[in-house]
Amino acid sequence: MTDSGNFLSLVEKHKGILIKVCSLYARRQDERDDLFQEIVIQLWKAWPSFEGRSQYSTWLYRIALNTAISGLRKRKTDLVYMDHFEVPDHADYYTDHTREEQLQSLYAAIHELPEIDRAVVMLYLEDHSYEEMEDILGINQGTLRVKMNRAKEKLKKSIKSPLYGA
Repeated sequence: MTDSGNFLSLVEKHKGILIKVCSLYARRQDERDDLFQEIVIQLWKAWPSFEGRSQYSTWLYRIALNTAISGLRKRKTDLVYMDHFEVPDHADYYTDHTREEQLQSLYAAIHELPEIDRAVVMLYLEDHSYEEMEDILGINQGTLRVKMNRAKEKLKKSIKSPLYGA
């Protein structure tokens, strides 16, 4: 499975996953672009070892999240947080101004969660089962459920909106 054309078509097919990961782990567009590029590099390096035992998307998530989390930890002391959080490009289909503000609040609140919790929330929002999350993150389902419940509580406290039940 080392065909470069196949690799590129699979990366293009699952580009949305990479954009979501980048949006959750990098605040500015230039940081998201850099992270996207780093994830693709890591995927390419690991591509020869992909044997198809798991779904491609599971393998991609695992590498993308590991790259994002390890990169964040490396540069955490150098980060300068912006007061305003930009809505990622892939969210431009929200045309209602109020809905856009709610989305910004949600992303900002998710950014405040610990790195692993962000990944759990992202996978949960994409309707992944706890079994799939266990495969992607390598964390047992019981721990994932606890992390998800704690993340939900933190998000409810952070977001002051009727849409999110706060």
